[in-house]
Amino acid sequence: TGAAVRDIIRTVKRRSGLVDLIIAPAKVQGEGAAEEIARAIALLDSAKSSWGKLDVIIIGRGGGSLEDLWAFNEEIVAYAIFNSKIPVISGVGHESDFTIADYVADLRAPTPSVAMELATPDVEEIIAFLSDFFYNSTDSVTEKIEKKKEEVERIIYSYGFKQLPDMVNRKSQQTDNALSAIFSKIEKIFLLLDRNLSLISKTLDSYDIKKTLKKGFVLVQQNSKFVVRAANFNKLAAAKLRFSDGEVDVNSSGSGSKA
Repeated sequence: TGAAVRDIIRTVKRRSGLVDLIIAPAKVQGEGAAEEIARAIALLDSAKSSWGKLDVIIIGRGGGSLEDLWAFNEEIVAYAIFNSKIPVISGVGHESDFTIADYVADLRAPTPSVAMELATPDVEEIIAFLSDFFYNSTDSVTEKIEKKKEEVERIIYSYGFKQLPDMVNRKSQQTDNALSAIFSKIEKIFLLLDRNLSLISKTLDSYDIKKTLKKGFVLVQQNSKFVVRAANFNKLAAAKLRFSDGEVDVNSSGSGSKA
């Protein structure tokens, strides 16, 4: 409820409505003041706000004589500040007042209200920063879009891009011609194969024994062998004559009579 506390609260309201402020009351002078200050620091060091653990601890009081500020010179207070896991800002007395707490703290402020100014962001400054950021970002994005647009236009109006349809048509025509040539060669190959197959078929047909026999020829066989010369034919031995419509055995009885 002291003037220092009221100054801190006014500073918070003026600068930022985003701060979750926790006050740990303690005697700041007189007997037992150092112990209460040390307990308050330890309490805040373990406390949690709706945002989680605290971001910073401010210890402070208004101005006064050396005796009035002596509690902040006590060893117990110095150890409490030193052992705090949360950063501590010291705002004790006026700018000309120095205590041991100022040297142990993470940061010294000349007054409690200045300590709060150092600990809190100014909403107007944040808004100005965000405004500049978005403005610069918009300009940057717009500039990049314009550059990409220019690159696309250069490509579209380039000689190579304009010639692309003609190039595609030429390549397409070349592909068609190549395919036609390939199909023509394949067709010639098939025609040649067909003629060769016909020739082979005729050749094989000419060697067909049945057709030869139908022309009046006869196969003569003795001793399971074909007789192709008259000199090799044994008139006394059995023989088999093969005609186109059947076979005839001759001299089968060994007498040489025809069957």
